[in-house]
Amino acid sequence: MTPTFPPLAFVDIETTGGSAGRDRITEVGIVEVDGHHVRRWSQLIQPGTRIPPFIQQLTGIDDAMLADQPRFDAVAAEILDRLRGKLFVAHNARFDYGFLRAEFKACGIAWQAPVLCTVQLSRRLFPQQARHNLDTLIALHGLQMPERHRALADADALAQFWQMLQTRFDPASLLDAVNSLSARPAVPPQLDAEHIDRLPETPGVYLFFDAQRRPLYIGKSKNLRSRVLAHFSAALSQPKEMRLSQQVADIDWIETAGEIGALLLEARLVKHHQPSLNVQLRRQRDLHAWQLDDTRALHTPLTPRLVNGPDIALGVQDNLFGPFRSKRAALQLLETLATEQRLCRGVLGLEKIAAGKPCFAYQVRQCAGACVGAQSMAQHNLALLSALTRHKVQRWPYPGAIGLREGEALHVLHEWRYLGTAEREDEVAELLESGPPAFDFDTYKILHKAVAQARAGQIVRLQQSVKNSYFDSA
Repeated sequence: MTPTFPPLAFVDIETTGGSAGRDRITEVGIVEVDGHHVRRWSQLIQPGTRIPPFIQQLTGIDDAMLADQPRFDAVAAEILDRLRGKLFVAHNARFDYGFLRAEFKACGIAWQAPVLCTVQLSRRLFPQQARHNLDTLIALHGLQMPERHRALADADALAQFWQMLQTRFDPASLLDAVNSLSARPAVPPQLDAEHIDRLPETPGVYLFFDAQRRPLYIGKSKNLRSRVLAHFSAALSQPKEMRLSQQVADIDWIETAGEIGALLLEARLVKHHQPSLNVQLRRQRDLHAWQLDDTRALHTPLTPRLVNGPDIALGVQDNLFGPFRSKRAALQLLETLATEQRLCRGVLGLEKIAAGKPCFAYQVRQCAGACVGAQSMAQHNLALLSALTRHKVQRWPYPGAIGLREGEALHVLHEWRYLGTAEREDEVAELLESGPPAFDFDTYKILHKAVAQARAGQIVRLQQSVKNSYFDSA
């Protein structure tokens, strides 16, 4: 039996800008497809505000064209009738859907519909394609486009894209893709569904709270909306997610410039709030590290010294290895290296032995014999240094503080410490004068990776005073 597709409404809108809370709709185009029946409809809308010049240039819609057109409330009933009972299909669908929801709400209409985004559909069906914007789909699939950036023409291009898909894919697999992408996750009933709909598809940090406004869980994502909804989708199969869905009563989020900002903010907020369901990134105990005082004297024993707390100057000390979250973890590493490299536990300080006497490991043939001269001290020391290399804490490679660019933001760093994020000149100066925070191991790992992977021009060297533009300098 051939699968039946639901009635579809291919929708495109033109607006005065990009914010559904601030800007207004200037044109709506809808192509209704129900089996073989197709209806096309469009309407210019008087937004009640002026259209910015760059929007006029993009769409070709100017203030004069809209002077005698109806307001949205005058055509809301007709738009609602054309969308009712249909799957809402649009390109970057959250944009069009969000604007229409806001306009309907201003008219006192609580409207919801199942949504299918053709960007996501294209990614699902054509994973080999690098790009999935509408211009790319038009070019790749030979779609007819007489008036780009006019609502009905763009909506009609999506309808053509759908017709092409029906010739390229069997109905069952196409329907599976549609159902998978348009399925609405079951939002916990105690949450405000409209609040969840406002989640942005941007990087940031999200915070789940219980009914007493106590933090339950803090997480980060490159796409806040998809990550939060994924928690609820997984609630049916994962006990932790089910417990979270049952307890969550409110959600907040903070947008960031990118993934680095989200990682840094998540680490700080988890340590500050101590959410009950976060396992990683909780407050750390005193850190421990191994210190070698002088690695140049290879003919005398190199005995690692265990340091912790204020004795650790991570980022500015040489020959520091670790760090470790506990003394036990630090000792376990040295024991493991001794076994792997046949090092002498007596020389390493892990076992007390008398001068010239063999350690226990030598007696059971697990030590190469540095304790009794069977292995030279230089060989023993070189084996130790080689084994410790991958655990070495990198010394801060800059003479002072740096800025790490991410979008329009500048993360200010010094000696593997995160001073904060600036978006203006005066904020950079304030951060440089604020003094470094305590060393944080999780932040160190985030910053170490980010600096190592930084692209050309992404790192800005900063001075203690503002002389040049940090945001414009190379």
